[in-house]
Parts: sequence; C-alpha cells; structure tokens
Amino acid sequence: MTVLRTSLRNFLAHKGRMALSAVAVLLSVAFVCGTLVFTDTMNTTFDKLFATSASDVTVSPAKVDNAQQTGTPDSLPASLQAGLARVPGVAAVVPEVTSQQATVADSHNQDIGSTTGAPTIVANWNPTRTRTVGITSGHVPLAPGDAVLDADTAAEHHLRIGDTLRVIAGPGDFKVTVTGIATFKTTNPGAAVLYLDTPTAQQGLLGSRTAYTDFALDAAPGVSDDQLKARVDAAIGHGYQVQTAAELKAQNQKDIGSFLGPMKDVLLGFAGIAVLVGVFLIVNTFSMLVAQRTREIGLMRAIGSSRRQVNRAVLVEAVLLGVVGSVAGIGAGIGLAVGLMKLMGAFGMHLTTADLTIKAATPLIGLTVGVVVTVVSAMLPARRAGAISPMAAMRDAGTPADARAGRVRAALGVLLTAAGGTALALAATASSASAGSGLLAIGVLLTLVGFVVVGPLLAGIVVRILGAVTLRWFGPVGRLAERNALRNPRRTGATAAALMIGLALVAGLSVVGDSMVASATAQMDRSVGADFIIQAGNGNPISPAAAKAIHAAGHLAHVTDRTDVVATVTAPDGTKDRTVIAAATPSYTDDLQARTVQGRLIDAYAPGAMSVPEGWAKAHKVALGDRLDVAFTSGRTARLTVNAITSDDTVFDKGAMYMNIADARTYLPADRFPANDMMFAAALPGQQSQAAAALKAATADYPQVKVRDQADYKNMIQQQLDQLLNMIYALLALAIVVAVLGVVNTLALSVVERTREIGLMRAIGLSRRQLRRMVRLESVVIALFGAVLGVGLGMGWGVAAQKLLALSGLGVLSIPWTTIGVVFLGSALVGLLAALFPAFRAGRMNILKAVATD
Repeated sequence: MTVLRTSLRNFLAHKGRMALSAVAVLLSVAFVCGTLVFTDTMNTTFDKLFATSASDVTVSPAKVDNAQQTGTPDSLPASLQAGLARVPGVAAVVPEVTSQQATVADSHNQDIGSTTGAPTIVANWNPTRTRTVGITSGHVPLAPGDAVLDADTAAEHHLRIGDTLRVIAGPGDFKVTVTGIATFKTTNPGAAVLYLDTPTAQQGLLGSRTAYTDFALDAAPGVSDDQLKARVDAAIGHGYQVQTAAELKAQNQKDIGSFLGPMKDVLLGFAGIAVLVGVFLIVNTFSMLVAQRTREIGLMRAIGSSRRQVNRAVLVEAVLLGVVGSVAGIGAGIGLAVGLMKLMGAFGMHLTTADLTIKAATPLIGLTVGVVVTVVSAMLPARRAGAISPMAAMRDAGTPADARAGRVRAALGVLLTAAGGTALALAATASSASAGSGLLAIGVLLTLVGFVVVGPLLAGIVVRILGAVTLRWFGPVGRLAERNALRNPRRTGATAAALMIGLALVAGLSVVGDSMVASATAQMDRSVGADFIIQAGNGNPISPAAAKAIHAAGHLAHVTDRTDVVATVTAPDGTKDRTVIAAATPSYTDDLQARTVQGRLIDAYAPGAMSVPEGWAKAHKVALGDRLDVAFTSGRTARLTVNAITSDDTVFDKGAMYMNIADARTYLPADRFPANDMMFAAALPGQQSQAAAALKAATADYPQVKVRDQADYKNMIQQQLDQLLNMIYALLALAIVVAVLGVVNTLALSVVERTREIGLMRAIGLSRRQLRRMVRLESVVIALFGAVLGVGLGMGWGVAAQKLLALSGLGVLSIPWTTIGVVFLGSALVGLLAALFPAFRAGRMNILKAVATD
C-alpha cells in the first residue's frame, strides 16, 4: 500500500508532465477502438440488410466459378415457377429480376450511380421488396416504363417524381419515368437502387420475358427453411443453387467480409504504427521524470526502500497513466467511429448511429493495449530508477551516463543496421518476388530497429552537421541550441526516432509510388501504340450498343475489341491452370506492342493458335509449336497451338495469354461470350483531334464509357495512385501527430529539468526573446534530425522495393524530390510549432525563483 500511495502521490504531483504521454495513449487507443467500432457497425448494417432481404429459400442459377463476364446476369427459365409452386411446403413463389451490371443516367446523361464503389442495382418490383424499402412518395411501378428510385439517390441527384431516367444494360437501352420514391427501412449502405415493373425488367435486363434471375420462396407454416430446401432440391434436381435464408446471409457476409476484413486489418496496422511511435514518447517521459527525481529516489533508497519497491512505484505510475489514457481513448474511439460514419455519408455510404455497435471486447482490447504498451514502455526507465543508489541523494538531479552501455548500444545498432542493409540489398537483387519480399520485410525491420538503437550515436554526428548548416546563422543562441540537443544524445535520438518512423514510411511510399507512375508511363510510351483507350466505369464491361457506336465513329484507322475469356489450360506436364485469355482482334498487336522471346505475336491470332507468357512456359516446359488443351468455361474445349511466347518484362498485360477474339467466339455460345472489357482505337494519319471528337460524340449517350488518349490515361494512373497515397498519408498523420507530441513533451520536460540553468542564463543577460529562440532552434534541429533519419531510411526502403517491383515490369526508379523537400520543410515547421509552448514557458520563468530551484 505504501508503494501505491507513493506512486499515486507522484502521479498527481507530476500530472502536467504526464499529460502529453496520456494524450499519446489516448490517440493510439482511440484509433484501435475507433477502427473496431466502425467496422463492427458496418457489419451490423449489412447484417440487418441481409437478414431483412433474404427469403426463406432462394433458387438461383447454378454458381459457376470465374464465370464469363457477359454484361447480362445469369437467368432461370420462367417455366420453373410452376414447378416450384407445386413443391409441398411452398406458400408462395416470387419471381425476381436483379442486375448489378446496368448503368442508370438522368436526363442530362449523367450516371447517377454511387461514386464509392457501391453497385447500381436495377430490379423488378415485387412483394419481397417491401421487406427492405417502403414507398414514401408516389406509387409502385404499375405500367411499363414506371420506376421507383431510392430516396438517397434521388436526394443526391435532385431527382423527383416525373423525371426521366435511362437504363443502359447488356441487352440494350430503354427509358423509364420515376413514379415513386422508396426509403430503406434499414440502412442503405450506398447503392443506387431502381425498381421497374417485371416485364420491363425482364426484357431490358435479361433480353427475354421468359426468364428471371432467381425465385424467392416463402415456406408454409410449420415447414422449416432446411426442410423446404431439401424438398426443392428433390423436386428440381441439382442444376440450380438453392439456399436457405441463413445460407444466403452467410454468403453475403462472406462477400462483404472480403472487403471489410482487409480494410480493418489496414486500419489496425496504422493504429499499430501510432502505438509504436507512442512507445518512444512514453519511454522518454519516464526516463526524464526518473532523471529529474534522482535525488528523491536516492533519499527513498537511503531510508530503506528496496530496488524492487522503487521499480514497482514507477510501474504503478505507468499503470495509472495507461488506465487514464485508455479510458479517455475508448471514449474518443467511439467519437472517431461516429466521425468516420459521417465522413462515409459525405461520400455516399449512408451509415446511421442507430446501428452503432460497441462489442464488449472493444473496450477491453483498448484498455489492454493502452495499459500493456504504457507498462512495457516504462520498464526500462523503471529498471534505471531501481538502480539508483542511496548516494544519489547527495548529487544533483540526473543519472550518470553508462559509457560501457552506450558503446554496446552503438555496436548493436551498427550491427543491426548493417544486417538490415544487407537484407535490403539482397532483396533488390533477388531473382523472384517471393524470396525478395521476405528479404525486404526483414531488411525494413532490422534497419528500423538498427536506426532506433544507433540513434544516439547518429545524433552526435548529424546534429553537428545540421547545426553547422542551420544554427550557426543565429550566433551564440544557435550554438546553445545545438549543445542542448547534443547534451543527452539518447533522449534526442529517442525523440527523433518517433518522428523518423512516420517520415520513413512517407518517404518509402513516395519513392515506390513515383516509380510506379514513372514505370507505367515509360512502358506506355514504349509499348502502347493506340491513340485512344476506351473503358467502362465500375469494372463493368462495355455494352454491345456502346461498342457498336464506337466502331461506327469516323476518322479511325482501326478499332480493337478486347475481352478476357475464362478458361482452364492443360499444360504438357498435365498441370491444369484456371486462367483468363486476352481475346482480341489482331490489331491489338499494334495497340499494345508486347515483346516476344520466341515467335511473332501476330501468329498467335491465327485460327487455332495462342500465345503464352515466358514465366508460364518455363514453369510448365512449354515450347513453341506445342499444342494445349483449353477448356472454356461454359463452352467447349479447344486444342490450340502455341505460336508465340511473350516476355514477362512488361507492366501492361503481364502474364497474359493471347488469342484471336473471332476464334474464341467459336468455342463459346453467343450468350456466354463476355462483352468487351476494353477497346482501343487508332486515328487516321493527321486526324487525331477529329477522331477524338468523333469518339466523344459516339459515346455521348453512354456515360459509363470513358474515352482517353494516352495523356489522359497517364493522368488517370497518376490520380489513382495519388488518391491511394494521400489516404495512406492521412492515416500516417496520426503517428506523426503522436511524434510531434513527443517533441513537445521532451522540450517541456527539458525546460523543467534546466530551470536553474535557464535562470542563470537570464541572470547573465540572455533576453526572453533569445531564450525562446534557443528552445525553438533546439526543437527545429531535433525535428530535422528525425527527418534526415526518416528520409534516408525511407529512401533505402523505397529503392529496394522498386528494384523488387522491377521483376513485375516496374523498372524505372524515380525519386520524388518535391515530396522529399516538402518533408524537410514540414519537419522544420513541425519543430517550430512543437516548441511554441515550451519556449513560452521558458520565457515566463521568474529569474530568482529559477536560480533558487534545486
């Protein structure tokens, strides 16, 4: 109890000095808890939606793995409805038509679909729809051309009853009129939903009024879902997919889990980085508090406190700090989750706080993370406190440095860094991606730990160089700032290391991202011959009507059709590989000038021919002239001759097999042949601007189709990568904020530690302005030291990663010097901002009281 009372008294006495460490714990725990609450809430939202929309039993077309992307949903014959109605235990059979492969445009020809990646769903209106939505305005579709639109999409695009919409689907285009607005009874997670009358949905989405996409079955009273499923299976055979409500819900949960799971892992990964950075802050805080209380701890030892009691007292303070920070962090995490929900709402994914899910495990995880991290971080300072002898009561505050420990630390740091650098070098020269990725991970880990360990040694070198470059301009004040930064290299190294981690990740990712764009651009300049690249949005294929319009455009030398055909290829060694074959018109060899290592690519477009990639050919011992069995999914098996082997040294279509699209059509039924996933076009000589205008005009009625020239395509690649990197930088910002708090805390405690010294400097003539400048310059040089370490380390990681990615065709190394410059300028600014409070506090000190301080 004595230890607990002493710890509680010390904690309350130094609560101001603990505050920033508590904030670091709070932020780290908030990120962890916020991620868990946010993803759990999303799961709850989708679970409610799946639970309300599922019928007792659903009959769908048989599931085909890696089915051909035809642009039209698979369907069932309408005649099946009568047979299902006769199954004992079936109370009702509701035919459904649903498609997620259609585009809906308003009267201005603007796509009204979601921009967040959520699907556009077009379906028929039937009684089962009332489980999930209710008509809040107008009426249900009563006649051909009537349509009901979901309220969220209507509000977002300012659509009202009476407005005309155009539906663009695989079988063709048609117009409908909004006659009703429907509001979701649960939560609409962001999809745009349009309901049509059943005949219009059948004809417009499936191309037939004798087909449906599935049947929803209601069980009669006393008949369980499992019993009904068994009876349906027995009645209609096993050529269909029959699922109970529970099975359909589980499948939907699995599908959405493939998106939510990785997102949760990524967010928790960034939370882990913030926790790691917080460790440095907490270690520094307790190390400085122990140093400042050296005499106090010495007196405790002199009057009988044992090493264990002193050690325990410091750890109890750490537990108190962890509990306080964690409890606050749990509350902040819930607030963060609500904020993320609001942010997602601004982007079109509508989540409600009514579904806010806080599982019992979430606060326990948050509390455990906060307390464990804080206690582990405090162990080394606690051990140092326990090692203070009773004779320390006779000395000034501050623990003597252990020169031998410093030498051992420096040697260990150099060894780890050298080992990590060797692993990075081996990764950069690896011959396979699998071996290189493992070496890269080891190299990143070892160099990170090595830089942290060797930080104090580097501080003595780098800070002097930085001082000579930046601080000497400020005369004696600059030299004082440099000496203060060098006074305790271990503290300076730990403070800079926290900032180093975030900046290293920023620098490394910038190098990789810039190199990816440069590689893709160089590859495009070298191998893409087409003037125009044409794609549809949201990963949907180009509709046949749009493709026909593109072929009819003027001023074009040629138009290339291209699609991916799913097939199973049997190699001569008997290995069966399920893959996709790029089926295209022969002009594709001009549009994408893929290099071959054997044969001519144009010969792969001959009837009964194909090409294979170099790596696949080596792995399966395939040579030019070999014949391969190719079983097309939903089609026939062909025996094709290998007429070309393509190089793996490419970014575009890496690892692709090629064949003639006309040849591929002979092995697949017309209704199973996939629509174009891309198209290419070349302008007639000297008519590129006219061709561009013609293509824009031809696709004007198809808002989902994007026509880009090579410059536009390069910009798209740049923008997509920039969006990804900006999102990563935003997540890393939390770690950098925690690191900045570390700089603030270190300077604030350092000012307290040097109270008497500051008083003496003020007494001999140092002005308040000079004192504040000294503290600010000390902060700037520490931040720049962290930037030098972070940028150097990150560039090493980035270069090694780029060399490894060169195996995938990304062979151009590009250093983003602008980003590097911004990092250094930002670090200097961070140093200035971090020093504002400590500098203000130092300048406010009373000279006489400061001189009289022990």
